[in-house]
Amino acid sequence: MKRQLKAAFVVTALTASLAACGGSGPAKSAKPSTDPKAVTGTLTVWLMNDAQTSWPELVQQVNDEFAAQYPNVTLKLSYQTWADKVNNLDTALAKGSAPDVVELGNTETQKYILNGSLAPLDRGGFENSGSWIRGLEDTCTFNGKLLCVPYYAGARVGIYNSTLLQQATGSADFPKTEDDLKAALDKVAAAHKGDKSFSPLYLPGPYWYAAMSYVAAYGGTIARFDTSGNWHGTLEDPRSQQGISHFVELVKAYNHGDLTVNELHQSDVLGKQKAAVIYGNGWESASASTAPGGDPALKDVLKVAGMPGPGGKPLPSFIGGSDLGITAKSPNAELAKYWIKLFTSNKSEQLLADKDILPNNLVQLDPLKYKPQTAAAANAVVDSWFTPLAPGWGAVEKQNVLVNMLNAVLAGKSVDEATKAADAQIDQLINNPS
Repeated sequence: MKRQLKAAFVVTALTASLAACGGSGPAKSAKPSTDPKAVTGTLTVWLMNDAQTSWPELVQQVNDEFAAQYPNVTLKLSYQTWADKVNNLDTALAKGSAPDVVELGNTETQKYILNGSLAPLDRGGFENSGSWIRGLEDTCTFNGKLLCVPYYAGARVGIYNSTLLQQATGSADFPKTEDDLKAALDKVAAAHKGDKSFSPLYLPGPYWYAAMSYVAAYGGTIARFDTSGNWHGTLEDPRSQQGISHFVELVKAYNHGDLTVNELHQSDVLGKQKAAVIYGNGWESASASTAPGGDPALKDVLKVAGMPGPGGKPLPSFIGGSDLGITAKSPNAELAKYWIKLFTSNKSEQLLADKDILPNNLVQLDPLKYKPQTAAAANAVVDSWFTPLAPGWGAVEKQNVLVNMLNAVLAGKSVDEATKAADAQIDQLINNPS
């Protein structure tokens, strides 16, 4: 930390007691002034602990830049864990002690956008806004308004055992097309025909994130916003049905495990060498090669690659990553915008890219498409999809509408019948705040 800067930085690891009370009360609002050096007060920022462990130099760089501009503003920074953050934020919002800036996983933004907890923003105030990754930008956008700022992205990829592939096919390279992948999986299956518990491709039946990727590949959707001002389910659309049928065919052909088991522990299956390929988040490769669930001997054996989809194109991925928002009642909105501007600047995003983290924009993402460590995810994230930003989407997930639909098809119900039932349930839930 640069001691010559006058701004005070209070960095805390968020304990349970702090989380329960949302800190020590509302931060002091900054006193308005045209001279940044005359501005006083406290800006409270909540980041996930990934920033603390993986890119602390970015945090320090931004805090130093902020201090140079606002030397008399105290910045109070707390690190959150993914397991506790939502509960902590809900508690703080209820008690009026929410942070000014909060990092949200992009599957979390929907809840806070729809319940009015985030302040609207002008995209023109942030660098790279003209080239933000579309799928990531969509997680921050509602009714044409921007309510958070993309921070970094993530995508699902093919994760495979290169040794098993080499032994069965003569090549350790992951196939580029789905037809070639299926041919390779057939050879892997033949090589392991004596092991009834081995899956060439472990693709769990209730894995709706994967199933909806195949829906997206055919141009289908889960739901659409219509001209009447309501959302309605679109799984019975022929394109959506085609994607679901395609997914189910792959599950039945290559998953030799219990088809009702979800994807939560699929990295363990790969780590126990009971599968040659899974479709998952990049970090699942590390999980599969780390004890106790995985095998450390697989560290250099497991590889990642872009997952080929139907029609000779890559499989569209669900967009992962994080966003940064300003809470709606923040008394320090202008300071918060400036801090986020620094944290998502070209300079900051490049630091992430240099660490093989996918940046928030296509320009700085492009070089990562050609880098072996990042090519699979960087290419997948461009053609990505996200769940409907609808008031009742949370209820759709909680009631397992998509999971139940997939289980029904795998149990013998027709795709047509199952999707119509799912759409009827979606229509009942999706327009009502959850």
